[in-house]
Amino acid sequence: MFDALSVLFVEDDPAVQLGGKQALQLAGLNVEALDTAEQALKRLCAGYPGVLVTDVKMAGMDGLELLRRTMEIDPSMPVILVTGHGDISMAVQAMRLGAYDFIEKPFSSEHLIEVVQRALEKRSLTLEVQSLRRQLEDRRAIEGVLLGRSPAIVALRRVILEIADTDADVLIVGETGTGKELVARCLHDYSKRREHPFAALNCGGMPENLFESEVFGHEAGAFTGAVKRRIGKIEYARGGTLFLDEIETMPTVLQVKLLRTLQERVFERLGSNEPLPMDCRVIAATKTDLLSEANRGVFRTDLYYRLSVAVLEIPPLRERREDIPLLFEHFVLQAAMRYGREAPEASSTQIQSLMAHHWPGNVRELRNVADRFVLGLAKENLAEEASLRRRSLEEQVTMFERLLIEDALKSCSGRTAAAAEMLGLPRKTLYDKMHRLGLSTEDFKQG
Repeated sequence: MFDALSVLFVEDDPAVQLGGKQALQLAGLNVEALDTAEQALKRLCAGYPGVLVTDVKMAGMDGLELLRRTMEIDPSMPVILVTGHGDISMAVQAMRLGAYDFIEKPFSSEHLIEVVQRALEKRSLTLEVQSLRRQLEDRRAIEGVLLGRSPAIVALRRVILEIADTDADVLIVGETGTGKELVARCLHDYSKRREHPFAALNCGGMPENLFESEVFGHEAGAFTGAVKRRIGKIEYARGGTLFLDEIETMPTVLQVKLLRTLQERVFERLGSNEPLPMDCRVIAATKTDLLSEANRGVFRTDLYYRLSVAVLEIPPLRERREDIPLLFEHFVLQAAMRYGREAPEASSTQIQSLMAHHWPGNVRELRNVADRFVLGLAKENLAEEASLRRRSLEEQVTMFERLLIEDALKSCSGRTAAAAEMLGLPRKTLYDKMHRLGLSTEDFKQG
């Protein structure tokens, strides 16, 4: 139960420290023995995965002061005080300050182990509850950022929260306008790096020398026009996240330099020979199939595998049409606030037109339509509304029928029996409709 938790054991008497450390280690516990309270404070942080055992009478900062400081850092951390002075008033003061327990010297190994194990059990439960609460809060928060109720978006949010707190490099794949930078920001905002910078860089069409300067920085005089030192994105993002958009456009020579930096976790500013540590997570984004590009020799295979420790695919808007009404309403409210206008309400016909549109520009295009709708510039042309109004009711019904059947067949990889069940239709009825609409199962089979 306590394999992942540690015991900070602070004792300035070498013999007592050694005895206590060995006893706890023999009980199978992870122990770090320290000589001073000052050393312990450097290790402690909110959410520290373990407990603190400290002597009271020590040179420099004593155990009571260490207890006070620890309670300021994390009031839920169990602190066990050890003393050779049977002072009842001291014990009462310590408990009032938040001490978990009090052990008097001399103590038996069994008693020390018993108290520490109880403290570890309490700490384990506390951290588990905190983690569950944080996950629940993050889940609620991310649902307000990465909008959608479609299965693909629900799954995407779940994976983001699962890997956000790791340092794994991530490759985000999605068409233009699907929200790749938004996903990257979610990975950053729900990670332990959230308090540090998020540095974004678009790699598209950037000249080699400018790219190197932007990413690695440069020293004064490194090249013509470099009049003073510049801090690059890697250095600026220290402790945080570096987001490289349109990574597929990066020239091969720069891919080599980036790969070396990612592997060695060090870099040099242009014009400098001093290696600097790289302390940032790298998230790359692309709108192409990088593995295919690598197989064609356009993108380095080794860099692809280095970046794609985790791959997140964002579905295009046309593959999650059920999210369109929610997204459109959200964008309309945002635009109304931004432009100081009343938020107009879309009619059912207008929502239908949005649902039927192909959305080649994805979410970005939908946001643009929402802006124009709020400004009164799209009343007669809301996502092809004009063309819809010229169609008869029968034509519109046929159009939506085709859309529903196509989505069902795609979800079921062309299996008509499964698609019929999903649509709630007899199989023969589905066959008849497919024949009338000119649809073939071969168009929807995967692989």
